[in-house]
Amino acid sequence: MSHSRALLLVIFLAVMVWLWAPYLSTEQAAQDDKQDVLAQPDYIAMDLRQSMYNNEGQLTHTVNAIKVEMFQELGFSHFQSPTFTLYNQQQNWQLTANEATLYENNTLILEGDVVATNMDNTSMISHINAAHIRVDITNKKMLSEQPVVVSGPNLTITGQGLLADLKTDTIELNNHTRTIYYEK
Repeated sequence: MSHSRALLLVIFLAVMVWLWAPYLSTEQAAQDDKQDVLAQPDYIAMDLRQSMYNNEGQLTHTVNAIKVEMFQELGFSHFQSPTFTLYNQQQNWQLTANEATLYENNTLILEGDVVATNMDNTSMISHINAAHIRVDITNKKMLSEQPVVVSGPNLTITGQGLLADLKTDTIELNNHTRTIYYEK
């Protein structure tokens, strides 16, 4: 009788281990997934609208975004569908992208369908399009190593790489590919 009870106990334990094994392995996988995340945002903002001012009280830039994740310890914020407007007395630019990352040193990295729009309608250059643009917000400079298209009311310029000074409204292409002038 004791052999049959021992055998029944072993069969019962084997069935219990077999039934609980998927649950235990799923719990371990969930714990592994939590450990794989490099960092959690300190806070998340939805439908952000923010204005930034310099020490003299002048508006330097505004930001609108669908979602923002702030990583204070890592020193950056990640934006989804952002619109940044850079103010510089005469030359104001609006920058849009699929996503962007803003670092503590005021370096902004825009990625995915980046469009920089000159808010001055009288300027020779009205838009800059690229897949990736880095912006120094403090010095109002844009840089890209990607293919870019610079367009205005009477021209379209394509090239590889860009250095733009938004204060002086000067743009330099690293590798000029093509320019098309349109008649009025």
